[in-house]
Amino acid sequence: MDRNLLPSIAAFVEVARQGSFRRAAARLNISPSALSQAVRLLEERLAVRLLHRTTRSLSLTEEGRALMAQAERGLDIVAEAIGALDEGRHEATGEIRINLSRSAAHLLVEPHIGEFAQRYPSVRVELLIDDGLGDIVRDGCDAGIRLRESLVDSMISVPLTPPFSMAVVGAPSYFAFNPAPDSPADLDLHNCVGFRQADSGAVYGWEFTDPQSGEDLTIDPRGNFVTNSDDVMLAAALAGVGLVMHFDAAVREHVRAGALIRVLKPWCRPFDGFNLYMLSREQIPLKLRVFVDFLVEKRQGLMAKQDI
Repeated sequence: MDRNLLPSIAAFVEVARQGSFRRAAARLNISPSALSQAVRLLEERLAVRLLHRTTRSLSLTEEGRALMAQAERGLDIVAEAIGALDEGRHEATGEIRINLSRSAAHLLVEPHIGEFAQRYPSVRVELLIDDGLGDIVRDGCDAGIRLRESLVDSMISVPLTPPFSMAVVGAPSYFAFNPAPDSPADLDLHNCVGFRQADSGAVYGWEFTDPQSGEDLTIDPRGNFVTNSDDVMLAAALAGVGLVMHFDAAVREHVRAGALIRVLKPWCRPFDGFNLYMLSREQIPLKLRVFVDFLVEKRQGLMAKQDI
């Protein structure tokens, strides 16, 4: 079908509904003569007569009734779809897909899933867990959450956390038999739990900054346990397997409870935390806007718990 005919078909349906060119023209805010011309051109393109016209009356032909029955239903479906879009601009509803790392999910989303669902029951959230550098366009996602240093400059980003630092921690049961390291060089004497990165397959190097000289250095962790799960890595630390390096926010409660002991803190320099990123600030749907605003609201709680 020639889609250029759709405006003329919509004009014909309005004439049929109103039973008058004059009344239909008033509803469409065009002149009766322009409306009559549009319907006449439609009849010429379709090579059928749709309306019987006299100076006093107007009625549908058999072909006109057949077109009206189908076209009116189709236009009603389009009107419903547009109405749903308009409703979505005033009420948070629909589905959003968020690409984020496992750590970001644990720290920023999981603790608040219940509260968000209660506030916005009509928003369906799908979390795509990806510990690599996710592509929100490729994956059909509305937004992503990554560390600020991982984002390209072309992305629009919104800070969701205060600055983080990495934290080296171990359980009291581990330190019962191993002295605490005074510098990263002492880590050669320790069992360090390794974390294998999903994107590169390499074991993450532990990065430090000398508090005296400001010089950066990287230590390759040596030990008898490696995992690609931050949950398993943290469980290994709590079980006394060895030392781990993790986000300070991820181990904070365990340190406060005495289940883990932090070491080498002066060597761990803060860096920018997690940001939510998207392609554009223009025409952000309400369903995504309320999700962003919700996470920004929760940022205050992270700031209040920052020191360990």
